[in-house]
Amino acid sequence: MRLFLIIVLCLIGTEIHAQTLLSWADLSNGISWDTPSPETYFPEFQEANFSYKMKGLEGEKVIITGYLLVMDVKRSVYLLSKNPMASCFFCGNGGPETVVDLQFDENPPFEMDELISVQGLLRLNPDDPNACYYKIEKADAVSLR
Repeated sequence: MRLFLIIVLCLIGTEIHAQTLLSWADLSNGISWDTPSPETYFPEFQEANFSYKMKGLEGEKVIITGYLLVMDVKRSVYLLSKNPMASCFFCGNGGPETVVDLQFDENPPFEMDELISVQGLLRLNPDDPNACYYKIEKADAVSLR
């Protein structure tokens, strides 16, 4: 009986995966940038250096709360922002570390600037100038309204 209980507990323990709750300060403190050289293909794009903490979370399930930004009329491009649209990073209130690219399996039912919590797999982008530095894949969200 004891052996059976130990085996069951071991199997259950391998199936439980904790999510890491991220704050916007974690994202801001988890990134720094190299000064680009004039010879690079996109000299205005700064390659990112991620902290050991952020590198350790690459591919892990995380949760973060922010404002949903719908970036196109077809509702196929989504960002999560530390701030609402009127004061997001491209309006001068923060940097590129204050937005996260969201990859949903299905279009979410939420509206622009709705406060949501998102759970998914964290991906880091150190060198693609056409994407955000942070991305959450397999995103799932709940509204906090």
